[in-house]
Amino acid sequence: MKTMQNWFDEYAESHQNPVNKAIHWVCIPLIFFSLVCLLLEVRPVADFSLASMVMIAVLIYYFMLSRTIALGMLMVYLLCLTGAKIWIISFDIPLWQMALTVFVLAWIGQFIGHKIEGKKPSFLKDLQFLLIGPAWLLHFLFRKVGIPV
Repeated sequence: MKTMQNWFDEYAESHQNPVNKAIHWVCIPLIFFSLVCLLLEVRPVADFSLASMVMIAVLIYYFMLSRTIALGMLMVYLLCLTGAKIWIISFDIPLWQMALTVFVLAWIGQFIGHKIEGKKPSFLKDLQFLLIGPAWLLHFLFRKVGIPV
């Protein structure tokens, strides 16, 4: 199994251009938030959302790679849940419609960033990087404040 640093190194290969990196700092959190919101709308088991089920699996994976990243991503997930609840009580537009719009626009941003970079990961890599991108950004924040990953 790859280490967290292996994943970060592989992710960084196609994220060198400063403009692409800046785009990713905006788009990755938006994609993560929109995915959480979309998955919140799916409730396959009583009142337990698909977002919760997926996040439990994702947190277990992160925990195997880095406890620090897992705890950080748990905080990010809780922020996303809070944002979704605020959206629901504050706006008339359904959560899924907002989330789908944000998801599409953020992916367009990602594609623009990859075009600027001149390197685009394969589709399969992009799917894997859905898990790694948020952790990659979080590790930069942690490093900035002196938290070891």
